[in-house]
Amino acid sequence: MSTESLFRILFCLVFAGMVVTQAYYACRVRLAGQRVAADLEAIEREGRGCAVARAFRSVSLVASLVVYAINPPWLLILSVPLPDWIRWMGVALGLVSLAIYVWSRETLGREWSSELRMREQHHLVTTGPYARIRHPIYLALLGFLTSITLVAANWLFVAVLLFSLVDLAVRIPREEQMMITRFGDEYKAYMKRTGRLLPR
Repeated sequence: MSTESLFRILFCLVFAGMVVTQAYYACRVRLAGQRVAADLEAIEREGRGCAVARAFRSVSLVASLVVYAINPPWLLILSVPLPDWIRWMGVALGLVSLAIYVWSRETLGREWSSELRMREQHHLVTTGPYARIRHPIYLALLGFLTSITLVAANWLFVAVLLFSLVDLAVRIPREEQMMITRFGDEYKAYMKRTGRLLPR
């Protein structure tokens, strides 16, 4: 087996790990009688442009995956010449990102939502990864996207990663403003002792 074939297999395993994990949590949300997808009210709150951008990112990621799996001859032009040790670091980053994602979702429990929405009995979660970082799920998703970008060593995934960075740069401040509106000084104090994506 060639080195490139090995990395393709590892790419598929990391990608499948995130897909299975997200499907598991989506089923849990459904079984709890909650919505998985955003409703019209949430889309209006976040802005239609952001909702369209998020949908475009998802479609782009799936399209990139399909193209990478088919591996047409022209895809070689978009290859990034990364040394094997960096690609192995991508595999390790993918596993760490999956662990952070699971830890964060388990800590949030019923407070999680894919949209910018507050529940009636919503409370501020400051335990687990949230004790040091305000957005560990976003950190995990960025880690995952960086992981598959390094493992694939292809500009297709670099483009998806960059688009995701812009998307989150727009979404995070809106989410934090929503939390300030709901929790006021409690959330402001929480912001002072935590980092956005990395511990202070």
